Amino acid sequence: MTGEKRDIKSMTLEELEGQLAEKGCRAFRAGQIFQWIHEKLAGSFEEMTNLPKDLRERLSQEYDLITLKQEDVKVSGIDGTRKYLFGLPDGHVIESVLMKYKHGNSVCISSQVGCRMGCRFCASTLDGLERNLRPAEMLDQIYGIRRDTGERVSHVVIMGSGEPLDNYDSLVRFIRLISHEKGLNISRRNITVSTCGIVPGIEKLAEEGLGVTLALSLHAPDDRVRRTLMPVANRYPLEDVMRACETYFKKTGRRLTFEYSLVKGVNDNLAEARALAQLIKNRQGHVNLIPVNPIKERDYVQSGRKAVEEFKLYLEKNGINVTIRREMGRDINGACGQLRRSFMEQKS
Repeated sequence: MTGEKRDIKSMTLEELEGQLAEKGCRAFRAGQIFQWIHEKLAGSFEEMTNLPKDLRERLSQEYDLITLKQEDVKVSGIDGTRKYLFGLPDGHVIESVLMKYKHGNSVCISSQVGCRMGCRFCASTLDGLERNLRPAEMLDQIYGIRRDTGERVSHVVIMGSGEPLDNYDSLVRFIRLISHEKGLNISRRNITVSTCGIVPGIEKLAEEGLGVTLALSLHAPDDRVRRTLMPVANRYPLEDVMRACETYFKKTGRRLTFEYSLVKGVNDNLAEARALAQLIKNRQGHVNLIPVNPIKERDYVQSGRKAVEEFKLYLEKNGINVTIRREMGRDINGACGQLRRSFMEQKS
């Protein structure tokens, strides 16, 4: 934020109405401004042509309209996936990905600059957490991609750099804004929040009444293996995490997704498949198997196709709903944090 200017893109419609009422503006102006920001995706106050010139000038003097700078975009020659590198007002950079499916366009966004969770197979965590993103900075990843492509976005996944539940207030505000009927109006049923298992955050989110899909980064069927992959497991044992997930399902009625990255020789054998089937049997959810994306800073290796198929087959035979995630954008550093890291290395 510049000086004392307020971040207008992160405001709810009700907050905006209150701000303008204090300035003696007519009530309908708030709706016009909200629509310009969240539906028409205006990049400046000057674009808001149905507002009086003096109001536009006052807005630009008193408010920041945060708009991200597109630093780079890479387009996959394999599947058309577009990976964006966006510059933030303070000089940090973050990643977002546009993935094209038959059911519509999905955008995966970041919720933090870096991450402090330390998951061993993820490039996002290598330099730790720099800071949380504001709701405006989360929104403008989607708005920027919409402006760039002109294509509608129907699904949003908060699964890029960062742990969304570690930036809880911004996350909830972002969801309310992106699904607002006077904005892009993206269905909350098409919004997925991915967490590595922050138990208090899962329980709190269950009470918000948002009805978004929860994806748990599970990656191991027991605490022993999970602790070797995910330091957060030292704080939140699997028993507590699964209990929180059960609460989430009971409160929201939304089926959970269990994300499971397969790492060769670590968590991809049939003993692990057996333990996983036992862990999630009778729970309302499905397993998304992810052949891990190798990163040069770690020595983890992707499981072979045969091991992945055998793992999937075992789960299916035991009544578990399971899919293998399509690898999107493999030729453009598709994994979380890779493009940002290479950009930072080039700058230093």
